[in-house]
Amino acid sequence: MADRSSTLLISALTRAAAEADGAPLYSGKNSPGLFPTTSLGKQAAQRSCEEGYLAVRDQNGRFPICTITEKGLRYLLGQANPRQVLDDCVRILEAREAQLAQLLATARQTQAGLESLRTTIVGVLSRLETPSPDLKTQFAEFRQEPAPALVELDERILTALARRTGSAVTEDCPLPELFRHCGATSIGLFHDALRRLQAAEQLWLHPWTGPLYEMPEPSYALLVGHEIAYYASPRRIKEG
Repeated sequence: MADRSSTLLISALTRAAAEADGAPLYSGKNSPGLFPTTSLGKQAAQRSCEEGYLAVRDQNGRFPICTITEKGLRYLLGQANPRQVLDDCVRILEAREAQLAQLLATARQTQAGLESLRTTIVGVLSRLETPSPDLKTQFAEFRQEPAPALVELDERILTALARRTGSAVTEDCPLPELFRHCGATSIGLFHDALRRLQAAEQLWLHPWTGPLYEMPEPSYALLVGHEIAYYASPRRIKEG
């Protein structure tokens, strides 16, 4: 009986030494603890506390959370069977490795979910303020000949960019600011004009590089390929 009690005590102290934040004094149905809730386990637990091998850190749970003391660590290192301590440490290590593998798998799943969410956000941003042009505009686009009003909008956008560049502002122009300065009547027409000007190599569109949730006024952003454009600059300035 004494040998069995000592074995329980050494195993408990070994597990306690591996738990920096402490462990429950007794094992529950779904929570491993230091001692079993058998009569022998309770005797060994009582002895460990009375001898000062374990200290109670938290009493809030069903069972007290205990940590190993300096006295308990000295007892473990001085009195324990090295083979038993080694076996216990190996079991604890294997359990920790299994927990780590599960955490890594969960992290990979979470990362995949975040990528999927990012793709969804990009798609939603591209559909915000979707333009609904009238028949005249649709016909003009079908003939690939910009309507006069659209040509005027293109010119106003380039003028606004040139004016901003001429005022010694070196940063690229945010699209919300450009929208307000060019006098566009809808975000959809504004986006169409930006695409035309980019295709004509008359301006540069630059991506938003920060977290999407920090983007101010995201409805003005424009999906270009796999990037979310949020800034513009005149192309001839960039090339010169």
